[in-house]
Amino acid sequence: MEVKIGVQHAPREIVLESGQSPEEVERVVAEALAGKSQLLSLVDEHGRKILVPADRLAYVEIGESAPRKVGFGAL
Repeated sequence: MEVKIGVQHAPREIVLESGQSPEEVERVVAEALAGKSQLLSLVDEHGRKILVPADRLAYVEIGESAPRKVGFGAL
């Protein structure tokens, strides 16, 4: 699933494909925003860990990943 993270004072958002469930990502984000954790920690589908300071989070968008289109087909 695709997760987009907006970071305050950063011109670009962080976009990652995660193998975690939407409920699990939402729980981790809620814990970071509630102050239970100082870092938002997510793991992407390649096993890399993404850490964002909780006090710098602007938004988190949780959505399903779109299938990748290949070729020059009509839109």
